[in-house]
Amino acid sequence: MSIRRIESNARMSQAVVHGDTVYLAGQVGTPGDGVAEQTATILANIDRLLAEVGSHKSKILSATIWLADMTDFSAMNAVWDPWVDPANPPARACGEVKLAAPGYRVEVIIVAAR
Repeated sequence: MSIRRIESNARMSQAVVHGDTVYLAGQVGTPGDGVAEQTATILANIDRLLAEVGSHKSKILSATIWLADMTDFSAMNAVWDPWVDPANPPARACGEVKLAAPGYRVEVIIVAAR
């Protein structure tokens, strides 16, 4: 079974397709933007990457969402809720972590079917 890597560099790939499963790297927004703006950027990147591999947000199996501060939970959900496919919501986890750089407020990791 082949493995396809999308937008790769020496460290990582933004997406990896193995069979009919798509794994996205953690997607982040622009450091310094607010959590709503970062979430909107992230979701647009997810849409773009899924489309590139022949998938769609309706095929997301799981989403892991990391917030730099859980007080941003409502602001993130205000962008997530209208975006997620209500007929096909993924399994989802959300927690608070220290992200890679201080300007990041949210990171989303996706696994989807193709």
